[in-house]
Amino acid sequence: MSRSTKVGLQLLVSGAVLALLLWQIDLGQTIDILKESQWGYVLASLAIFLATTWLMAWRWWMLLRVRGVHEPYTWLVRMYFVSYAASQVLPTAIGGDAVRIIEHARRRPDVRATAAGAVVMERILGAAGTLVLVALALALAAGRYEGVRLLVILELALFAALVILGLLLFSKQLGRHLEERLFPLGKRLRIDGAMQSLYRTMHEYRNAPRALFWVIVVTLFAQIGRVIAIWLCGEAVGIDVSPWVYVILGPLLFLVQMIPFTLNGIGVREAFFVGFLGRFDVPQETAFAAGFLYFAVSIATSLPGAILFWRNMRPAAPAQ
Repeated sequence: MSRSTKVGLQLLVSGAVLALLLWQIDLGQTIDILKESQWGYVLASLAIFLATTWLMAWRWWMLLRVRGVHEPYTWLVRMYFVSYAASQVLPTAIGGDAVRIIEHARRRPDVRATAAGAVVMERILGAAGTLVLVALALALAAGRYEGVRLLVILELALFAALVILGLLLFSKQLGRHLEERLFPLGKRLRIDGAMQSLYRTMHEYRNAPRALFWVIVVTLFAQIGRVIAIWLCGEAVGIDVSPWVYVILGPLLFLVQMIPFTLNGIGVREAFFVGFLGRFDVPQETAFAAGFLYFAVSIATSLPGAILFWRNMRPAAPAQ
């Protein structure tokens, strides 16, 4: 499937899900709810999103540092904001990751594999942190809320997949089998050199367990901060549920957003808010408004990156 076809299908799914939601809710009432939102909560949510973006850039800085690549932290922060802006118009966060890899390769062509490996490893550890947070949320939900059995099964399946991936990356014995079976396939596809370089640079992280541990810890802090930001969006539109509901909602939402159903999660994100909060008797219009504010905060967080990208792409003024 070509990239344009894939993006087209994601746009189609986004449009279909969003159209179905708008057909089910009272759009006029939703707009009234948004107009009456308490914007102080929204600004606080935006401040948390901006702050946690700096934390996520720190993860990137740490993973590069332990591999001997020393970059100014401020440059990494700027690139993280640029990638965040790119992820708003590209499929999920993968598009933003690709931007970081490409831009770092342009800056440091001598460490392309290491740069790519750091971004991929950060994504894997970010997923691990999300699964830990989901597990904590499900432990909290057990006995309090119904319908968590399917989510537990999904969590166990994803955790098993993550364990297998970890063994493939860090086990020397399994690594040899991987090289024997996977790399010949890469050779037929003429990407064996890139595959070997990426795998080997990621395999080296087995020698830096302390750095990997702290990256996961920082991931947990960042995601807890974003759970609070989601709660603030709910408070802004007057949703009256226990904050513990958001402790469950947030990690599950992060998990859903990792799957490239739609373009930047459009439609799926709002449907998740409506479906999940509906279990707690939150009206559809109010839940949709909370999801929309969360989306608006995400867009606002990407604006610094969009400005930085525009400045870099703008042609230089002619010399006088």
